[in-house]
Parts: sequence; C-alpha cells; structure tokens
Amino acid sequence: MTVQVATTPITAAQIACHFIYLANETGSFISNLKLQKLVYYAQAWHLALYDKPLFEEDFEAWAPGPVIPALFDEYKSFQWKPILKNVKQADFPQEVSEFLEEVSEVYFFRDAFELEMMVHREAPWMKARGSLPIAEHSDAIISKESMKQYYKSRAAS
Repeated sequence: MTVQVATTPITAAQIACHFIYLANETGSFISNLKLQKLVYYAQAWHLALYDKPLFEEDFEAWAPGPVIPALFDEYKSFQWKPILKNVKQADFPQEVSEFLEEVSEVYFFRDAFELEMMVHREAPWMKARGSLPIAEHSDAIISKESMKQYYKSRAAS
C-alpha cells in the first residue's frame, strides 16, 4: 500500500514573497510593477518547461503588462516605490527552489521598465489584449495555454 502525502498548492503570493525576500537579501529595488513581471515569468516558464502551472491564479493583460489583481492590491500602497516588507524565506520543494533560482538569474536584476517592455513584445500579453491601444485598461485573462505554447517555443530555440 502506498501512502499519498498531501502537498499544499503553491500560490502567487508565495512566489511574490520569494522575490521580495530575494530583494531584501540583495538590497535590490522591487516595486509592485517589477514584482508582477517576475511572478509572471516564473509562471510562464514553469508552464513551458513542466507543462503545468506553478500556481493557479490568472494574470490579466493590464496596460503595464501581466498583473494578478489580488497581488497588485496587496502591494498597491507602495505605489511605484520599493516594497518594504519583511518576509521569511519560502520553504518550497527543492525542485521549485532551483527553478526559481534559474528564473531569478535571468530576470531578477532587470528593472521594471525593461521587464514591461519585454512582455509588451510577447505574444501572450498581446493576444489577450487584442486590438486595444497599449494604454487602454484591460482585464482580459492571459491564458495559461498561450503562455505555455509561447514560452515552450522560446525554450526550443
């Protein structure tokens, strides 16, 4: 008889705390705008590499790029300033920690504006927004499937 160990699902808020912790440890600037993009890229690459979401929450295709509204609301009081919050280092399974380390190596030390410009040129955000002007508000969902397909094709090249 095998025993199934229940695992608690990872949330977007936990992934956000990971990046805030990293910013605290490295003395880096992390705004709400930058945080959203880092969480987005973690989800996107997890979908592409592992064919499953890292967390269940959906991103909306806001003008500044992908946003999880609840996560945005949690940190909106910081506005464009650094998020100053003491968080504990997350206790993720080893494979998740290693994955987040790889995502951080590529994206963490980029600034918010560079990350915003990157997602504005990528198909999942553009597809979700359709023909809307870049500055127009949108709450259209960026599908996990479009993220998976787009980043999977980038991983293959």
